[in-house]
Amino acid sequence: MIGVKNLSPSEFLAGIQNDSDAVLLDVRTPEEYEEKRITGALNIDIYSPDFQSEIEKLDHSKNYYIYCRSGSRSFHAGLYMAQQGFKNIFNLDSGIIGWMYPVERG
Repeated sequence: MIGVKNLSPSEFLAGIQNDSDAVLLDVRTPEEYEEKRITGALNIDIYSPDFQSEIEKLDHSKNYYIYCRSGSRSFHAGLYMAQQGFKNIFNLDSGIIGWMYPVERG
């Protein structure tokens, strides 16, 4: 495994609902996050100059479920996390554009 496992929306939903160690991470911009997000998501913008330092503060023992708009930024964020020693990283392969479950807005 390359350190990041791609999940379909249904697999991703099952993970965040059934994994007691799940942390939901949105790596989009604050503007995108504010527009709509998956309930409970922590926002750490991959484009922010603080991205790396914010990732370093996270608990390495947790399981990270990461998403962005289409799955690309979150996959790259997951690769960075894997390089930093995080073990369980799951990427929403379609991003939020493929998410057909409830979201929060504003």
